[in-house]
Amino acid sequence: MSKKQKFPYLLGSKWTSQKKIDGWRHFQVINRKNQGKWVYAEMVASCDSTVRFWMNAKLLQDRSIWQPSWQSLQEMAQIDHENSC
Repeated sequence: MSKKQKFPYLLGSKWTSQKKIDGWRHFQVINRKNQGKWVYAEMVASCDSTVRFWMNAKLLQDRSIWQPSWQSLQEMAQIDHENSC
């Protein structure tokens, strides 16, 4: 029996960072890398393909850092408000 792949839908997924990274908030996963028990995602800014970095894919599960899909500032403020109530 083969092992279940961690983060099977990672490639091509879109994310919004709660804080700007090199001036940008919207990123897409363009590559993945498995290293032992860790899975890494290569992120690229949607508006500037020169802004890219590798990160532990597990960090994408932390909603205080990343939101799935591309969120507007208004949507992010609403999410923050809902989480603080």
